[in-house]
Amino acid sequence: MVERLNGIEEVRGSNPLGSTFQLPILVQKQEQVNETGVVVIGGGPAGLRAAEVAIAAGARVQLFEGQAAVGRKFLVAGRGGLNLTHSEPVENFPRRYREEPERWRSLLAEFGPKDLRAWAESLAVETYVGTTGRVFPRGQKAAILLRSWLKRLRARGLEIHTSQRWIRLTKSDFGWHLRFAKGAATLEIEAGAVVLALGGASWPETGSDGSWPPVLAEHGVEIAPFVPANCGWNVDWPAAVLERAEGLPLKNLSVRAGDETVSGELLITRDGLEGGAIYRLGPQLRETAVLSIDFKPQLTAEALRARATHLLKPNEWYRAWKLSKGAIALLENFYRAEQPPTVDVMVARVKNFILPVLNPRPIAEAISTAGGVSWRELDETLMLRKLPGVFLSGEMIDWEAPTGGYLLQGCFSTGTRAGRAAAEFNAHPRPGLVKL
Repeated sequence: MVERLNGIEEVRGSNPLGSTFQLPILVQKQEQVNETGVVVIGGGPAGLRAAEVAIAAGARVQLFEGQAAVGRKFLVAGRGGLNLTHSEPVENFPRRYREEPERWRSLLAEFGPKDLRAWAESLAVETYVGTTGRVFPRGQKAAILLRSWLKRLRARGLEIHTSQRWIRLTKSDFGWHLRFAKGAATLEIEAGAVVLALGGASWPETGSDGSWPPVLAEHGVEIAPFVPANCGWNVDWPAAVLERAEGLPLKNLSVRAGDETVSGELLITRDGLEGGAIYRLGPQLRETAVLSIDFKPQLTAEALRARATHLLKPNEWYRAWKLSKGAIALLENFYRAEQPPTVDVMVARVKNFILPVLNPRPIAEAISTAGGVSWRELDETLMLRKLPGVFLSGEMIDWEAPTGGYLLQGCFSTGTRAGRAAAEFNAHPRPGLVKL
């Protein structure tokens, strides 16, 4: 008989003395060709949602994931409480995604924040709105939600294949020929439609390692290089700042970069700055690399001067202005003073502290990425114009959004569109193609 063991074919039989002999046939890889309707590649939120929608539309769906388990980035997103979406009016969402507002209006009309909350509740997971308007599942447990979701997907017929790394895409008579690698072995799949949901390049340990662009680049698809988004930025701190302020928070700030101003908090780290305020200003910092910090946005310059009337020393001014230890350390140590500062100088610095930054932290530390497949490459169904029957979802597309629920919402909205469109594409005969 013939068996395949670790990618090597062996012929087994018996010799006249009764012992077993083995004759190895030199085969470098294990190949098996399967046919399916829709293949989803990537087991993160966007891929799982695309699979769910395609199954609901009547397609047979198989999902392939390069990691040993699906949903790893979903679980990572839930470490600090799974922020599903945001409660602000859906009309405000498109500007959070910066570019392609009409596309986002359409995507959110198909599956918006209310739909995402209803989806979670269909899995018996109640949601609630936090004090900042962010939407969380009750208990904030990503694992509970993921477990219920996977149970429902498997019950509806989703076939999940893990530890399968996608390495090739070629045209075939059926539609698309896909090759996956698992160690030395390979698996071949024929698909009528394909949804790619391989993520960007942040959190590579979850599987979104940004290794897929060469496969699509072979087909002439335009791909913008990945850059870190929602991440900290390096700052060249003077030693005196680190000595006094490393690890200290800066709260209740107004922070500006370019023409964008946000309110929030920062954290002084050995390498630079972290925190929601600087995360939201990433696109502007890539252009300007300069922050302007207002340490007391609730007070005007005139109000600060009034509080310092009759006070002579800087430490008295700081107490009157109720500045934090971190803010004082920056004011006293970041810029070298040639002479004792005046009240007017310090008021100006409190209201407009200019802080140059160097560059973003490494992409592996980023919460998300910008870059990916250009919107120009996609039609309104998120199908690649150059590769009919291949659809994209999630962070493979060149978009970025701030934290606060907008990232997961974007993944679910694009996954919904891509999954529905892939099922429809697979269901309708195309000239020269065979339909399952």
